[in-house]
Amino acid sequence: MNNSMHNIDIDLVYLWADGSDAEWMAKKNRFLGKDAGTNTEATSIARNADNDELRYSLRSVEKYAYWIRKIFIVTDEQIPEWLNLQNEKVKIVDIREILPAAALPCYNSVIIEHFLYKIPGLSEHFLYANDDMFINAPVHVDTFFNQKGFPIIRLQRVFCGKFINKLRLSMKIHTNIYRKTMHNAALLIDKKFGKYYSGIPHHNIDAFLKSDYRKVVEQDFSQEIMSTIHHHIRSENDIQRIIYLYYLLANKKGQVRYVNRYESSRIRIFVSDYSKFLNKYQSLLFCLNDSHRATNEDRKRIKPFLETLFPDKSEFEK
Repeated sequence: MNNSMHNIDIDLVYLWADGSDAEWMAKKNRFLGKDAGTNTEATSIARNADNDELRYSLRSVEKYAYWIRKIFIVTDEQIPEWLNLQNEKVKIVDIREILPAAALPCYNSVIIEHFLYKIPGLSEHFLYANDDMFINAPVHVDTFFNQKGFPIIRLQRVFCGKFINKLRLSMKIHTNIYRKTMHNAALLIDKKFGKYYSGIPHHNIDAFLKSDYRKVVEQDFSQEIMSTIHHHIRSENDIQRIIYLYYLLANKKGQVRYVNRYESSRIRIFVSDYSKFLNKYQSLLFCLNDSHRATNEDRKRIKPFLETLFPDKSEFEK
């Protein structure tokens, strides 16, 4: 990578919610009482369960990505009680600062993600992570951006051609909300650029360009995205954030990289022996993926595992 790329500002954005906060949960439940229906995938405890992952994700960032300029934590009137707000490198951003009024209240991370580019002071080159994503070895600017300053887009190869064709012909195929929202994104890119991308997210930190993010929302797909902002909880009609990566690829402003478990691992907390899995693959990046299939007993295993990996208190903690 050229020297100029080493000197660019790169920020990191997280979404975070504490589902154990009684006041926040009461507010959410009052709303979901009239809107949730039987949509268990959208309203599962896994969507907001806080197992202290953010604390350890930040420890992993301090240990392995010291070059990050600023960290923005997007929340809904919440602040981690352990967070050191005196540290100028970290800032809380309330969703009301970035979301249109029509989107509120919002318990749908997909909608919030469409407006990350509106974070005040966010750098042109930025990374986005959920709080359950971790860095497991030293990473550098060129881990996420190439020599031209374009994002390295990490995807998984999972769809065979036959399945793609079926999806393109019919949305009646049984699949989950997550897959449908990705397909919605792929169809929009296909319609505009004549390119259908079948790779799916690797469930870890992704790189973006703020200016192109803005173009997707305010220009190229403004009508489609704005039509979804009233989806206060997850819906199969949402447009998954992978649209921003497909958009970069379609405009030749991203470098695709298909990953394996040695580079990026998704550890499902309800089935995996976390340590055994990570010791086997020594993944550069890993995600501890909660879901509606996990139990509270599964979640109890998370913090002891992370404490073993990242025992040292970071500068972001009081």
